[in-house]
Amino acid sequence: MDDQPVPSTTQLTWRQRLSRWDVRVSPYLYVAPFFVLFLLVGMFPLLYTGWVSVHDWSLLGGKGDFVGVDNYTKVFGDQYFWVALRNTVSIFLLSSVPQVLLALVVAGLLDNELRGKVLWRMSVLVPFVVAPAAVALIFGNLFGDKYGLVNAVLGVVGIDPVRWHVDTLASHVAIASMVNWRWTGYNALILLASMQAVPRDLYESAALDGAGRVRQFLSVTIPMIRPTLIFVVITSTIGGLQIFTEPRLFDNVGLGGSDRQWQTVTLYLWELGWRIRDLGTASAVAWLLFGFITAFALLNLVLGRRLSHLHGHAHGRGLGRRRR
Repeated sequence: MDDQPVPSTTQLTWRQRLSRWDVRVSPYLYVAPFFVLFLLVGMFPLLYTGWVSVHDWSLLGGKGDFVGVDNYTKVFGDQYFWVALRNTVSIFLLSSVPQVLLALVVAGLLDNELRGKVLWRMSVLVPFVVAPAAVALIFGNLFGDKYGLVNAVLGVVGIDPVRWHVDTLASHVAIASMVNWRWTGYNALILLASMQAVPRDLYESAALDGAGRVRQFLSVTIPMIRPTLIFVVITSTIGGLQIFTEPRLFDNVGLGGSDRQWQTVTLYLWELGWRIRDLGTASAVAWLLFGFITAFALLNLVLGRRLSHLHGHAHGRGLGRRRR
């Protein structure tokens, strides 16, 4: 029997052509709203801020002359910028590092079969629900220099009161504690969701090999959730370097302390833009902060992939030794 000729594209019916276009175009239409929204509220403000940063732009007077990189030079020559950058990095390290480690431990505990596990999992999200302003005000009173609860407890054990609103390191610890209290549970739930997807037979195999709970967590859980862990580290980095609400409300003035001992880069930017009313210099700071955060995020990503690569080699050598 002769083969039937394959109908050409021109012989397709209108419905068939419409179906083909639907398959080709529909995916782009589905993702288009995100990109349109990103262009409007993400890319355009970023580019517009860059345009403002190269002009002498006042909050009251509006656009002035083109000044090129003079605003950036002005920022680099301002000692308060370097103080704010130091404070930002210090608070970031004191908050993000313990935060991720605590979230990892809390998620590991919640991954076990606990009584009322739903209640426990919901409870760790309560600090995230509380308004940031309320958290800052509560912790600001807890870390009061004279009548704070923390100093009262320290006095009971014979430790002199800490000047939380005067000493630089003490103020950084107090602000970092607010950030950790609010975000640890949120990150723990993200890690927990990833842990729930780890196949349980891996734990059974590890238990048969004699691995205890801690060894299973280090050798099975963490390697399996590494992509999610890298995501949490990157988001914590971005949030930690953009910290604003907690240091802004840590005292009644909101400028980062009498000697700027806890003024962050975002507080410095706010002061330039809305108190000094120099939007050009403030925009330059915004772009410098954007580059700084991007560099930190890329560094975390590269280190995470490098550690994953090294762990993969070590795991392969371990399997080879066991087979021999």
